[in-house]
Amino acid sequence: MAQREDMLALVRSAYAARDGGDTEGLVTAFHPDGLFTLKGDKNALELTGSMQGHPTLRGGFSQLIKDFGFEGREILAELVDGDRVAIHSRVNVKYHPSGKTFSTEILDLFRIQDGKIVELVEFADTAQVKAMIA
Repeated sequence: MAQREDMLALVRSAYAARDGGDTEGLVTAFHPDGLFTLKGDKNALELTGSMQGHPTLRGGFSQLIKDFGFEGREILAELVDGDRVAIHSRVNVKYHPSGKTFSTEILDLFRIQDGKIVELVEFADTAQVKAMIA
């Protein structure tokens, strides 16, 4: 049970950093070779794809945080199985350049190793994101 709670605490701290605009706090939750992937068609939305390692994550997360504010995250479901954590959440997203805001649901699949996130695959409504930034 402690391992489950430790993994959920790590994920919650990463969310708090992301939602609070704390790039360094978010990067610190990841293993030095950690991988983040936003799933979607790169031809439809340039933001999709993967980034790996602290320097790349720092740059990518910094830009995402600058462009997209996350507010009022509500965790709808948490599942833990072995070294995997799945989180279904609802969040209000603000696109800072235009001020547009929308509510959306996100599914995050984490793999945890040695108390750090080694992989995060995020599934978001990329069509909604594309419409917001257009």
